[in-house]
Amino acid sequence: MAFTLARTVHSELLIKKSRFIGCVQPVDGRPQAQAIVDALRAQHPAAAHVCWALMAGGQSAANDDGEPGGTAGRPMLEVLRHQQLEGVLATVVRYFGGVKLGAGGLVRAYTDAVAQALIDAPLQPLVMQSELRCAVPYDAEGVVRRELASASASLNDVRHASLVHFVFSLPADRAPALKRRIQDVTQGRVAWDDNGA
Repeated sequence: MAFTLARTVHSELLIKKSRFIGCVQPVDGRPQAQAIVDALRAQHPAAAHVCWALMAGGQSAANDDGEPGGTAGRPMLEVLRHQQLEGVLATVVRYFGGVKLGAGGLVRAYTDAVAQALIDAPLQPLVMQSELRCAVPYDAEGVVRRELASASASLNDVRHASLVHFVFSLPADRAPALKRRIQDVTQGRVAWDDNGA
């Protein structure tokens, strides 16, 4: 089972006079992750490196930011994989202390900075969501809204045209039952978008 973080967690290590400031936080995807990394660079202009690793499905990536290849981003990514995390960004800001750590020392330092942050991290199971789309006649709008509220579905969009178009999401395992319920309460007067699960 995959997990995500309930909140941002931090660590700070001092290794041979180099300071490693670690952070692991939930993100929606690569654009948000890149914005966070850019903000860190602006906050820490004197830092030697701002390395990062992102676990976000097809958007996963790792960046050594000038450290020797494979000594920062990839080890950080492996920590996230080992913890079965998804939808998270790990960053480590390094202030160089004047003593070289060598490749092995760098791998350990970046790995430890992320691992230390995750020691007491509040993990929560990642629940796969389904987004559904349907259209119903105006006189069925109220009952559909009640069913969505009853199922704790997130109403993402409602558009009024010749029909009322709903876009909503909920945990994937509950989607089939809600579709059947909406079918029943509208007496079959619902049109499901083919893209809806």
